Parts: sequence; C-alpha cells; structure tokens
Amino acid sequence: MLTLRRLEIFVRVAESGHATEAGKALGLTQAAVSMALAQLEEYHGGPLFQRRGRKLHLNEKGRMLLPCAKDILSRVAQLRLMLDTSWDEPIGHLHIGASTTIGNYVLPLLMGEFVRRYPRAQVQLMVGNTEAVVQAVASTALDVGIIEGPCHAVELECIPWRDDELLVICAPQHPWASAKLVRRAQLLDENWIMREPGSGTREVFEAALGLNVDQLERRLELGHTEAIKKAVQAGLGVSCLSRLALETELERGQVVAVNTELNLQRQLSIITWPARQHGALTRACLSMLRSGTKGEDSSR
Repeated sequence: MLTLRRLEIFVRVAESGHATEAGKALGLTQAAVSMALAQLEEYHGGPLFQRRGRKLHLNEKGRMLLPCAKDILSRVAQLRLMLDTSWDEPIGHLHIGASTTIGNYVLPLLMGEFVRRYPRAQVQLMVGNTEAVVQAVASTALDVGIIEGPCHAVELECIPWRDDELLVICAPQHPWASAKLVRRAQLLDENWIMREPGSGTREVFEAALGLNVDQLERRLELGHTEAIKKAVQAGLGVSCLSRLALETELERGQVVAVNTELNLQRQLSIITWPARQHGALTRACLSMLRSGTKGEDSSR
C-alpha cells in the first residue's frame, strides 16, 4: 500500500543515503525504515535503490519517484497548515503587494514586525506600480495591497491608510534650488525624469499638474525610484517623488525640494476583497495596518 509515511521515509533515505540516519530523523528504528522501503518497493514493482558500499543510491525508478514524492508531501504539508489555521494564531502564507515607494521604504519593517508576532506566518511581498498591485489583488494573486495612487477596480474595498506628500526635486546646482517659488508655467518648460505609466506617483502628479506628463519635456522614464534619484542628482532633469523615499537625500543635501504651486498631498490606501472573504491571516494583517501599531490585533 502507498502511504504518506512510506513516501516520507523514502524521501529521507534518498536525501541521506542511509536508513539509519533517516530513521533517526523520523524517530524510527533502522528495521522499521527498511521494512517500509521494502513495502514501497513491492508496491512499486521493483527496487528503488542500489547499494554502493554502505550508502544507498537511487536507481532509475527511484529518481523518477523522488520529485513526485516530494511534491505530494509538500502539498499535504500545505493542506495541513491551512486546516490548522485558527483565529488565535494566524498561520500560513500571506501574499501582500505594495506599490514601489511603500514596498521599498515602509512595508518591510511592518512585515518584519508581523512575522515576529505571528512566527507561524510567512509573508511573500510583491513590489510593483499601483496598477500592477491593483490587478494582482483583483485576480486574487494577492490577499492585500497597499497603493499610492487611486484604485480603479470597483469590486475591491479601498481603505484610507496614511497621508503622504509628493515633492518636486532638483539637483543642488539647478536654478530651482534657490527659487522661492516655481510657477506652473516654469514646470512645463523643464526636462522631467518620470515614473512609468501605471505608477501612482505619476498619476497623482498628472492630476495636480492638470495634464498628462506626455505633454512635458521628458528626458528619461524610469521604473525605479532609486534610479530616478540618481538621475536627478546627476543633473539630468527634475522629478516628483514621495517624501518617504527622499528622507536621506534631503538630509544630505543631495537633492533639493522645490516649492511649487501644486497640491501634491495624497492618500495611501489599503486594497483588498470584502471582509467576508478574509481568512485569519489576512484579518490579522489588516488589523495591524489599520491600527498603526506594532501588531496589536483589535479583533481580540
């Protein structure tokens, strides 16, 4: 008979090459391991190992069986984990996504605190632009998303999270660095280094400016905040980024925040499916994010 225990013994022996070592790892005697292997080989219709000296090596049949056995055991472990999930101790894999600024500068610390509070939870973080995160949550590839721009998926719940501010920045040697105020007309007549389409930062900037950035003079379009900052520091143009991403550069004087006529305040938001579809892990994550505390679960 094919059983999960016999597959587990088979995998352990295949990995260690010794029945004795496999038995120690599983809390079994060498005789019990040998008997289980013999029963599995009888079921499989022939030997799965060949002995070379004191070590067991997989033969052709054994090599074919090993990946399938590992896959079965992995899936069973995942199933047990899901069935073991409880309200008191969230367990399993949390799939969370964040748009670029949040994912790089805010969320890692929060997720580190989350897994410290829930040691049987694992977090998989996807970082992309706002459009990509919204699409991933809408397709259920992600449990929770945190975005910088508007959410255009009406089926999702959009929860206000934190306030943020965008800053127009330039290099210290740029003429705007010493200007008291840069007018809108001046903004239109400059080389811009912008985020890619789908970026929340770009969408908020376009709304504040009142036109599509394709109408601006653009020298570069980059998909990564760090690359944009370096390009601005090198004097290749000006840009608009979140204050959250600029703390170090502003403090060191590597870039200068420009005073403009634009309203560049924005709302960061949590997006997810309606609450009735949430498991314990998602509820715990949302509770922590909403409370703003280090893992305090308001559901208790």
